[in-house]
Amino acid sequence: MANQNQQQEIKIELSPEVAKGNYCNLAMIAHGPNEFFMDFITVAPNMNPARVQTRVIMTPENAKQLLHALAENVQRYEQTFGEIKPRQPKQQQPGNGGIPNPFMGA
Repeated sequence: MANQNQQQEIKIELSPEVAKGNYCNLAMIAHGPNEFFMDFITVAPNMNPARVQTRVIMTPENAKQLLHALAENVQRYEQTFGEIKPRQPKQQQPGNGGIPNPFMGA
């Protein structure tokens, strides 16, 4: 009898249109009782309004798996290339309070 706990291989197809990807430098995350909504946005000077490039909707379980997978990949990246440090301007301008992290809630 075959082991039923073995994971099945998933074949994934990546079309050329999707393979080129979308650049984003801002993410907004919200959730309801059954889903997490992640909007990936490009913000650029003189581009108003900022445009959502893609929206990803996941179950809470899948969102948590994504959190762990991303943390694991960041750890591997830092082991290979060094610590990822937040960038700050060389000189803070008075009154701007610093540059906010676009991936953290206000």
